[in-house]
Amino acid sequence: MNTEKCRLLLQVIQAGSFSSAAERLGYTPSGVMRSIASLEKEIGFPLLGRTAQGIYLTREGQAVLPYLRRLIRDEDALLQYSAQIRGLTAGDIYIGSYFSVAANWLPQIIQAFQQAYPAVHVHIEECANKVMYDGLEEGRFDCCITTWRPFSGDWIPLCEDEMVMWLPENHPLARAEVYPLKQLCHESFIEPLPQQDTDVVRILKEEHISYETRYTAIDNYTTYRMVEAGLGVSMNNRLMTAQWQGRVAILPMDPPHTITIGIAIPSRDGASPAVKKFIHYVQQGISQILAPR
Repeated sequence: MNTEKCRLLLQVIQAGSFSSAAERLGYTPSGVMRSIASLEKEIGFPLLGRTAQGIYLTREGQAVLPYLRRLIRDEDALLQYSAQIRGLTAGDIYIGSYFSVAANWLPQIIQAFQQAYPAVHVHIEECANKVMYDGLEEGRFDCCITTWRPFSGDWIPLCEDEMVMWLPENHPLARAEVYPLKQLCHESFIEPLPQQDTDVVRILKEEHISYETRYTAIDNYTTYRMVEAGLGVSMNNRLMTAQWQGRVAILPMDPPHTITIGIAIPSRDGASPAVKKFIHYVQQGISQILAPR
């Protein structure tokens, strides 16, 4: 099976239409359509359907998509191993990451990694837990920097990070030493990343805290600005606001909670050479960032 056609299918799915994919790749729309039609003929059934709004995966297409992703990943691994034997490290790696890690730590880590391995292309997608673990299962990510959830793979712990409360600067508890979580039942709560199996929701469930979700936001910085505007309070990990400055009080919680940030990977031993080297740079880079100065 021609994996280039499989890669083209993924581009069409991501772009949402044949014309958008063609424009992005420098192809003609008719050329893209012929390639997908050829792949469908080879597989034996339609993979894509079309509506006025764009394309969609057929039920059969949804069923085989994980296998096509795995085929591409296996080919990439083979090419990387071949390059390693020839004394080269090359290829593409796809990483899912917490927003806080991607913004505050990964840029300098990737910079060091690219200086050593310029032929490796690193693709980062900032997303929440559910998207990351779904992506690992589907083969969209080589590994994810996240917090642990039950999954069929390996876990590499990296560091601990404190969970904190965000309060408007004029909140009655803004100058307190800690924020008692039981107080949350009296607040308007702004929930970040709803329906994404966040650490926030897990902690509140664990502590049996009653609270009212007054607002939701799918962006952490938007949540921060909503707190700053006095719309309510929220919770996040301390690393999130490492580079942010605003009229928001950041308080430890009572009882205190931390999260373990680590790397989730389908198989550490089975990872490609480029992914293994990237993981090494992440471990080394975070150790250096957190080292006492």
